[in-house]
Formats: sequence, C-alpha cells, structure tokens
Amino acid sequence: MRINRRLFRQLRRLPLVSPRLWLRRIAFWAGAVMVALMAIAFAWLADEAQATFRWMTGPRPWLVLILAPGGLALAVTLTRSVFPGAQGSGIPQVIAALHMTDLANISRVLSLRVSLGKVLLTLIGLLSGASIGREGPTVQVGASIMHALGRALRLPRPETQRGLILAGGAAGVAAAFNTPLAGIVFAIEELSHNFEARTSGTVLTAVIIGGIATLALSGNYTYFGVTTVSLPLGVGWLAVVLCAAAGGLLGGGFSQILILAPFSLPGRLGMWVRGRPVAFAAICGLVIALVGLVSHGATYGTGYAQARALVEGNARLPVSFFLLKFIANVASYLSGIPGGVFAPALSVGAALGSWLAHFFPETPARAIVLLGMVAYFSGVVQAPITAFVIVLEMTANQQMAIPIMATSMLAFGFSRLVCRRPLYGTLAQRFLRETEGAAARLRRAPRKPQLRP
Repeated sequence: MRINRRLFRQLRRLPLVSPRLWLRRIAFWAGAVMVALMAIAFAWLADEAQATFRWMTGPRPWLVLILAPGGLALAVTLTRSVFPGAQGSGIPQVIAALHMTDLANISRVLSLRVSLGKVLLTLIGLLSGASIGREGPTVQVGASIMHALGRALRLPRPETQRGLILAGGAAGVAAAFNTPLAGIVFAIEELSHNFEARTSGTVLTAVIIGGIATLALSGNYTYFGVTTVSLPLGVGWLAVVLCAAAGGLLGGGFSQILILAPFSLPGRLGMWVRGRPVAFAAICGLVIALVGLVSHGATYGTGYAQARALVEGNARLPVSFFLLKFIANVASYLSGIPGGVFAPALSVGAALGSWLAHFFPETPARAIVLLGMVAYFSGVVQAPITAFVIVLEMTANQQMAIPIMATSMLAFGFSRLVCRRPLYGTLAQRFLRETEGAAARLRRAPRKPQLRP
C-alpha cells in the first residue's frame, strides 16, 4: 500500500498527468481563446465606429470641425482622470511591464480596468475621425488578459508571469492581423528582444490556440487580400533601394517626432503644451479635421480600406495622400489619446509606394506598393523581421518574399540615420520611469493618521 501511494504521488508530479499543471494549461488555453475573441470583437467595434463617423460626417463634412477637437479632448480627459496608463498605442506599456519587478506596478499597467478604458477610448478616437489603429491596443489588452489569469492562478514565479505577458501580446498581434507567425516574431524581436526556453512554449501555444479560435470565427482570410504580383529581376529592383530610402527616412522621421515632441518644444510654447494637455489635444483634433477636409475624408480612421485597395490595385489616390495621412498620424498620436500606429503606418507606406511606382512605369505598381508598405513600417517600428513577416502574411504573396525582406532591412538602416532610438523601446523607457517615479512618490507620501474611536 505504501509503495502504491508513493508511486501515485510520483505519477501526480509528472508533467503529463499532474492535475495542477493541467489546470494551468487549460487556463492558459482559455486565455488565448479570450484574447482571440477580444480581438475579433474589438475589430468589429472599430469598424462600426468608423462607419458611424462616416454616417455622421458624410452629408455634413463640416461637422468634423466639432467632432475631432471635442472627441480628442474628451478622450484625453478620460485618459488622465479615469484611465491613467491607457494613453498611446499600448505596446510601450507591455514592454515596460516586462521590465518591471514590482508586481503592484505590473498589475496597475496591465489591469483589466485600464484595458477596458483602452478599448473604449480608442473607439472614441475613431468616432472622432482620428488616424489611429486598434492593433497596438489589442496587444496591451491581450497581455492584460493573460496577466489577470496568472494572478487568478497565483503564479508567483517572475518568469512565468513574464511568459504570460509575452504570450498575451503575441496572441493579440496574431489575432488582430490573422498572422500567427508574425505574432511569434513580434514577441521575440519587439517585446522581449530574445526568446527564452521557459517562455517559448507558452507563447507558441497561446498563438496557436488564439489562431485556431480566429480561424473558426472569422475564417481563413488575409488582412490585405491575396496578391500574386511579383518583381522581376532587372531595373525594377531599383525600386527596392528607392522605397527603402524613402520609407526608411520618412518612417524614422515619424518616430523621431513622436519621441521628441512635445517634450522638446522650447520656451513658453512647450510649457503651454505640457501644462494644458486637453487644449493641446483639441488643437490636434482641429489639425486632423482640416487635413481630412483637404483629403476629402480619406485620412480619417485606420487607413485600412485605402491600403487594401492599393494592394489589390483597385484605387488611385492623389499624390498628396501619403503626406496628408502622415500629418494626420502625427497629430493623432501627439494628442495623447489611446490608439496604435500599425494600420495607419501601413496605409502611409502603401500610398508612398503607389506614388513611387510612377518612376517605374514598366514595373507592376502593386509590387512597389508592397515595397513602400514594408519600408515605411520597418522605418517606424525599426523591427525589420517583424515588418516583412507581417506584410508577407497579410498579403499571402511568397513571390515577393526576397524583395520585401531586402527592402525591410535596408529601410531599417535608413531609419537609423534619422532616429537612433527605436520608437517603442524609447517610449517604454519613458513610461517605465514615470510609473516607477509615481510609485515612489506614493510610498513617500505621509499617511493620514487614523482616528481611534
């Protein structure tokens, strides 16, 4: 009997039969499904928000002069007063959380309350015409869901918690774009900058299960449709260098602006911007409205429709579109509202490629659109592997694999000439310092004496 009991206890500790480990695995898998469901629901809500904006402003274009300043001012007010930590894309917050050691700080950054605010405020931004995306916020919400599961299961080991945050972020990217490989690469290159053996299984499993749930509910679709265009050897390959230079420099400039402004504004102007964030958000909203009116409404929202039409060869946008969309993206992000840069950046890159295609009349324009897309995106995020994997998976075009890879790597080099620091890493360091500074001030604050009855 003693031998049988000892054998039974030893069997229970084996990874394949341990009830405790199986409970954790089931919880993690359920978390991955929840991330996929959240991403699908968020995508639907974002589309509905943009459709509502078009319905409101279609017959009354001038209404955006009220909606955009008022909506952005409201979003910033709620961000600062009700949902602190929800500003920006969400990816810097996840990177910062991965470098935190205080569990209380991590829980504040990745709380479900902040995640709910992230979704609601991003939708307010889209309802106001802001040029923002939902993919970055999806990363933060996915990481928050997995972190909440880890807390519910009382997992004390820091590497386990870190693995869950990575898994949630990766699953968020995979579900948002329906690109499972890009989710894994994003976790390696952008979020963690490495891939530890202890976390690799958690990340892979979360991405796979989240991908299965996305396929079951949304079908086997590609984000920008399917294109079979190719780039023949010869003069057309000069487009690789031209797109890499233009996209890398422009993308690096975008990142440098976001890193420096508004903190680098001199004198009274800088003091006014930093001291009146709500009024500054309203001014950014006015800029977005004016740019939208000039572009006849093309710069509002994520830019997904314009980018997909360019990839499929079904659109002809004016040459000024990529510059106007660039300005709208800068104004939207500097305003301080929640929202991502992925989809808007891909839109700017696609439009840039469409313009550069005029210099190569004998080369398929759709091929140069893909090169411009990956060049600008790589220049913004300075994560070249993630950039070309995302574009390849979103278009299902293996014939363009080598040109897209080459363009992405070259664009990364050109971007570094303009912006020496990566966008998300720099913003994460800034957010980490602010969070830890606020926590330190809270600990040093004198406690009010409690009156005894």
